[in-house]
Amino acid sequence: MKIQEILNEAIFRLKENKIEEPINKAKRLLAFTLNVTKEYLLINYQEEIPKEKVKTYNENIEKLISGEPIQYIIGKQEFMGIEFIVNKNVLIPQPDTEILVEKSIEIAKTYEKPKILDLCTGSGAIAVSMGKIFPQAIIYASDISKEALLIAKTNDKSNKIKFIQSDMFENIEEKFDIIVSNPPYIKTEEIKKLSKEVQNEPNIALDGGKDGLQFYKEIIEQAYNYLNKNGYICLEIGEDQKEGVTKLIENNRHYKDIKTYKDLNKNDRVIICYYSELVP
Repeated sequence: MKIQEILNEAIFRLKENKIEEPINKAKRLLAFTLNVTKEYLLINYQEEIPKEKVKTYNENIEKLISGEPIQYIIGKQEFMGIEFIVNKNVLIPQPDTEILVEKSIEIAKTYEKPKILDLCTGSGAIAVSMGKIFPQAIIYASDISKEALLIAKTNDKSNKIKFIQSDMFENIEEKFDIIVSNPPYIKTEEIKKLSKEVQNEPNIALDGGKDGLQFYKEIIEQAYNYLNKNGYICLEIGEDQKEGVTKLIENNRHYKDIKTYKDLNKNDRVIICYYSELVP
């Protein structure tokens, strides 16, 4: 079977099963299967594919149709211009989270050598990106999942990040200038309404409890105990959670100067505030 033929067949199957971005995903999977670039497929569309590769490719297409994210099939995802290893044990890094990294870096650069904690690190995308962009930073990263931490450690090519297995702040003993987190924030009942692909990501990294605010409550209630004076909290939020998270911060009275930032789709995505002991 030729490259063009197998692509046409795969695209038809993906469209038939209402898979998003069928053309891009079909090409990306074939390039991965053949270990070539997508440009190679375009130039060599009449090339015959070995039978074993045809079999592997069709198996991967079936995985896509069943709801397995393409990132898990190919084992990687790009974030902040860096290629990260991902698998079923970690949330897939998304472009929306890049604004959290960018704003956190802006704050980090106001320090000479900031000490940063990435809480709920998952694949390590936030911690690794911050470390690469601002290598002067001293970075810690924690997660409850031992399997997630193994992936995060693999993604840390610098070998400078200190990883801690911890249920939120349970095993955290240091104080930091910045605590950054993209915690689980999907309402429990909303998860079943998400796409099959998202539902195949680890539930532990999605489920934010009944109101989606469970982990924000824990972070806001405890973070000031782990912050240096005037240290910052930088949080990713769901697009409808600005009001709820803002109220949690205001009611705590340990934080001030709450700022919100939007992602590229103009949705509220990041909330930042800093610890200033008890606010009057």
